[in-house]
Amino acid sequence: MRILLTNDDGIEAEGLECLERIARTLSDDVWVCAPAVEQSGKGRGITLTEPLRVLNLGEKRFAVTGTPTDCVVLAVNDLMPEKPDLVLSGVNRGHNIGEDVSYSGTVAGALQGMAFGIRSIALSQSLERFHDEAVAHWETAEAFAPAIISRLLEQKWANGVVMNLNFPNRPPEAVDQVEVTTQGFRNVGEMHAVRRTDLRGRDYYWMGFRGEKQDPAEGTDLRAIEEGRISVTPLHIDLTHMTSVHDLKKVLGGAPPKSVATAA
Repeated sequence: MRILLTNDDGIEAEGLECLERIARTLSDDVWVCAPAVEQSGKGRGITLTEPLRVLNLGEKRFAVTGTPTDCVVLAVNDLMPEKPDLVLSGVNRGHNIGEDVSYSGTVAGALQGMAFGIRSIALSQSLERFHDEAVAHWETAEAFAPAIISRLLEQKWANGVVMNLNFPNRPPEAVDQVEVTTQGFRNVGEMHAVRRTDLRGRDYYWMGFRGEKQDPAEGTDLRAIEEGRISVTPLHIDLTHMTSVHDLKKVLGGAPPKSVATAA
């Protein structure tokens, strides 16, 4: 099995070292193509307005001056001799659950693998808080990921699906449950920008999260991680809301309307 690794924390991230150890329990044919610098929060961004540089850092190891999506595209199309059998993205420093998945570069790396028809998995290790001083329990992801991945690979996946694995902020001996979950949603007010002033007296803004206490629904990735369980969430990129499609077909379709509807 040929495995491609990527991430959004960058080529020098501890989480990528952890992912390499995980991957090598599954195969000896492991390739790495990761961003040269951190690309957290870039989602499925691709680089269109400037050239991409590829740094060859050794056998089967590359750094790219772009996003996780750029890395997977270049690796699959240009840097690898054959398409990989599996894409692993992570292990991210901090969880990617709830609405995080829509802007996560870690999940985006897996989604691009899926777009190439490759089974792809995103992996993230939760933190007590997102701060430079916070130490991640990489040993937790490393202890449980290989067996979970092997079980996932034994299953048949629907087209367009990626698996999103999140490991709780606990040491391995304190984790005894894994749960297949749905994507949860936090209070949108948790995201905010702090206004500051630079040395020239000009305002700037720094985006962040309030970290407010939530009460997530049972069965969601948010609840599982909060209660110390490993979360496995099948995600897909189809954002169509089918109920709304059916409702709208009752009022739109065929020749376009020519009169303005009266407001209710």
